[in-house]
Amino acid sequence: MRTLTVVLSVALAGVSLAMVPQDPTLVTDPPERFNMRVVTTGLDGPWELTWGPDQHLWVTERRGRRILRVDPADGTKSTVRVLPEVHQSVTQDGLLGMALDPELLRGTGRDYVYVAFTYDDAPGPELVRRLAVRRYQYDATARVLRNPVDLILGLPAHDDHLGGRLVQGPDLKLYLSIGDQGSNFGQNRCNANHAQDLPTAADVTARDSSKYQGKILRLEVDGSIPADNPLVNGVRSHVFSYGHRNQLGLAFGPGGRLYESEHGPSTDDEVNLIEGGRNYGWPNVAGHRDDKAYVYANWSASASQPCSSLPEGDAIPPSVPTQTETAWTNSAFSPPLRTFFTVDASDKVRGIGSATIAPGGIDVYTNERGIPGWRNSLLALSLIRGAVYRLPLAPDGRSISGPSVELFRSANRYRDIALHPDGRTIYLATDPEGPSRGPDGAPRTLMNPGSILEFTYVGN
Repeated sequence: MRTLTVVLSVALAGVSLAMVPQDPTLVTDPPERFNMRVVTTGLDGPWELTWGPDQHLWVTERRGRRILRVDPADGTKSTVRVLPEVHQSVTQDGLLGMALDPELLRGTGRDYVYVAFTYDDAPGPELVRRLAVRRYQYDATARVLRNPVDLILGLPAHDDHLGGRLVQGPDLKLYLSIGDQGSNFGQNRCNANHAQDLPTAADVTARDSSKYQGKILRLEVDGSIPADNPLVNGVRSHVFSYGHRNQLGLAFGPGGRLYESEHGPSTDDEVNLIEGGRNYGWPNVAGHRDDKAYVYANWSASASQPCSSLPEGDAIPPSVPTQTETAWTNSAFSPPLRTFFTVDASDKVRGIGSATIAPGGIDVYTNERGIPGWRNSLLALSLIRGAVYRLPLAPDGRSISGPSVELFRSANRYRDIALHPDGRTIYLATDPEGPSRGPDGAPRTLMNPGSILEFTYVGN
């Protein structure tokens, strides 16, 4: 495979009709240098990328409906399971998150692999898209996944903002992100947004998960509600946190702290510390309660004209009620640790993606003997800008202690990340399709579609 040295010196300071300025403290020419190698290509929508205890990379293919093991030495791919029952028809559904049980291949019998996927709940003329979490058992001799057990079915899914990231915490609980289904946005602008709606006791008894939109769920490994889940509005359900838009990154760090990356509405992408019972603001707040560019326009509540008759676009019609961020208060609100593209109302945000990094996956770098100065950093991926942003954490892990550092800028869409135990090697999975923008905001042709890339630290 071809190897090259990556030198990172591209700034995001340029402003054009398609762009607004990024945070001026962004570090765009860090001292670290890496060799880049293409590990493998031809992946059909790699979505989850995880380092396994077998020294292989485990991958889900969103479109391909396959779970793969990839040998990082030579890129050899082997299929451990095909899921033909997965429904995949739009750019966000299909085979999504995956979590490897920490006891996998340790001889304890817990050789479990958990996956999240969309399926059609009513096969026939009308599609009823739903989200599920399933457990498999890995047969290390045959190198296949067997014995499927559906842990939870019927979770909300739509054609946009699905979420679908799945992680297993140090408490052995499963954490699953479910987006707001694109409600109040684009083609779904007339659908009411339920990210602030909470399940009632009656909903829990009836196993009605319709209010799980815009939430992060916490599940037992059998799919049930943990007895120590937070009481939210007096009710204990699967809901761990709420007020989310589209959470595509979840990762645990030291002390059991859960970090998340989340898409904003063309501005105010977020990196959050997720805590039980907390409210992250959406759709009333994007980023901080600062009354800058974002105003909550509730299209579904259009008064004098039905929403379905209103034109789609950036302009908010007079019939659509609006609310400033500071007009909304909630005692459980938690502001983000960091936002990307928090812009003033005077900035010209022209079109989706002009003021966003479109966050993909996220991971926590904790290696003590790896890259100097990186210990206790978040690594947040960008889809539309083809970059990884390193965010140094404060010693207590509850805030970010320095500017964002831009790494690995390329004409790619970075979907997910895996870290080698050596602390010097980083793997990135790329989308096979979708928009990518250069520093000047111009569209770019993807450089390594449907691939896994390896970045190895070579010094400063």
